Amino acid sequence: MIQPASPGAYAAATRGAGLIDRSHRGRIVVSGRDRASYLQGLLTNDIAALTAGHGCYAVYLTAQGRMITDLLVYELGDVILLTLPGDVKDAVLARLDQFIFSEDVALGDVTETFCQFAVVGPAAAGLLAGALQNVGDDELAAIPEHGSIRVSGDAQAAIVVRVSDTGEPGFDVFVDRASGDRLKAALVSGGALEVDAATADAIRIEAGIPVFHRDMDEDTIPLEAGIESRAISLTKGCYVGQEVIIRVLHRGHGRVARKLVGLVMEGTAVPAAGTGVRADERDAGKVTSAALSPALGRPIALAYVQRDFVSPGTRLTVDGAPATVTALPFVPRQA
Repeated sequence: MIQPASPGAYAAATRGAGLIDRSHRGRIVVSGRDRASYLQGLLTNDIAALTAGHGCYAVYLTAQGRMITDLLVYELGDVILLTLPGDVKDAVLARLDQFIFSEDVALGDVTETFCQFAVVGPAAAGLLAGALQNVGDDELAAIPEHGSIRVSGDAQAAIVVRVSDTGEPGFDVFVDRASGDRLKAALVSGGALEVDAATADAIRIEAGIPVFHRDMDEDTIPLEAGIESRAISLTKGCYVGQEVIIRVLHRGHGRVARKLVGLVMEGTAVPAAGTGVRADERDAGKVTSAALSPALGRPIALAYVQRDFVSPGTRLTVDGAPATVTALPFVPRQA
């Protein structure tokens, strides 16, 4: 049974400040003078264009254009920090290592070195500035999407990055593991409310953000998941899997056999992942993530459906309940 969102945690994350534990993320550091050009040939976005304090969302693909993982890439000035789903971190690290030949590149697993928290919501900048002390809320608020700053001082030494992949705009903050409990206590005492997993998932689904190994996997082409505008550069040079992406975009005009869409359902039942989606008597697809939306007061889902059924307004059924294809996001968030 899918747990409902906590009203208090949801209100904090969307109208105040919510604290989300991101310890499940993997963290890899790429160092050396060739780090950007090395990653440029492997990832889908324009890593070589990143300057210190900037980052991007990207995908690592197989030669067949299928996803190995999605990841966030931050050029910190002396190293590049990668954050990615924790369950693929070891495999990705081993795979990246295989492609180092004569480049001046070194890889480091810093997953256990850092604690990682997301502080989200309209009050996030002010609350985080108060916890870190040596940075102003205006400086934090000015960080661009995927941008980063380093904060050092007696209170906390931290890396702060602007994120929105939680579904509610805010910040990821990385601190040495020994300082993690102290930072968490400072955030909570400042007014942040911890957001449980069910509430965090509802916020993410409302924002229409797919997550790897839930809404995307090793069989997914990025265009099926609708992440190409955020994750793929159409102007950079070659990268692994590019030929497949270009073929679909240009020869196929972006048409794929299935697409990830939003569904708003009637009734109160929240379907489990894997529940079938039907169009009359035809199998049309399956649900990948679902929640009872606190904002809409109705069940919502992300689901892959065949391309004949992707248009907003299309009527389908999920486990017998009427459902309507809806444009994503279900609930727009204020950046």
